[in-house]
Amino acid sequence: MSRADVVEGIGDDAALLRPPHDQQLAVTSDILVSGVHFFPNVDPESLGHKALAVNLSDLAAMGAEPAWFLLNLTLPKADTHWLEMFCRGMFRLAREFNLQLVGGDTSRGPLTIAIEAHGFVPPAAVMRRTGAKTGDRIYVTGTLGDAALMVKHREGKLQLPPHVLAVSSVRLDRPTPRIREGMALRNIASAAIDISDGLLADLGHVLKRCQAGARIFLDRIPVTTTCRSQLGQAGWDTVLAGGDDYELCFTVPPGKLEALEKLQFTCGFRCIGEIEPEAGIRIMDESGQPYHARITGHDHFPSSEKQVI
Repeated sequence: MSRADVVEGIGDDAALLRPPHDQQLAVTSDILVSGVHFFPNVDPESLGHKALAVNLSDLAAMGAEPAWFLLNLTLPKADTHWLEMFCRGMFRLAREFNLQLVGGDTSRGPLTIAIEAHGFVPPAAVMRRTGAKTGDRIYVTGTLGDAALMVKHREGKLQLPPHVLAVSSVRLDRPTPRIREGMALRNIASAAIDISDGLLADLGHVLKRCQAGARIFLDRIPVTTTCRSQLGQAGWDTVLAGGDDYELCFTVPPGKLEALEKLQFTCGFRCIGEIEPEAGIRIMDESGQPYHARITGHDHFPSSEKQVI
């Protein structure tokens, strides 16, 4: 794939790129480490997809349109078949969003994937974690919890039936970055973040930046029928804090609700609560009673030496 705004891509000491004069450049990067962020036996095609998708999810949360990316890869050994499958998954997603690879590096070492993605967004339309105010409604796109179920299954903590596995494996291994949805929310959302570490953790990041709190309702949180069928054994904490959803959590002022309702998202969106002045997240269960989550999200530096995905 070749973009007109790439003057010089791969082949020189650095890429030469031409950003639009009326746009800001959004830049994000993510590192995926084998055994930490993904299971070592995951198929390489899915891994290539996810490595790029998690970066695109960050761009989506800013309302940015993807343009370029760089790939840095360390491999324990040269494996032509593995690389071909990895690139197939990564470049299929890149083509979907008109994204061009413009550089990077490779080296020998433990399997680690680091991608840096660039995108464009009009200065007046950037979505940030700041901006939510008391009375703003809290929304999420898509559904939550399926990927976290799959993590528990692969860790041996939960046994899922085949029909649940079919849904959950796709959500974990091949998440869909909500790029189109993020761009549509420009000038509507007052704040936004992508849900990677879990709803409670990521909403908490927004609330900290906005110096506010929130009230959310379990019965409003969108889950698939397959996920709901497992809540008896997996529990709501899996949905609230399991992570790996890569959906958008965003807030909308009351005056923008009419504009929001006119949007047509294939994945859908749902209001799950409201911004409040008091700090903290208050969770209400189906009977209207407070629900207290035992976990709040992914810990990047856990005290335990156990595998963390």
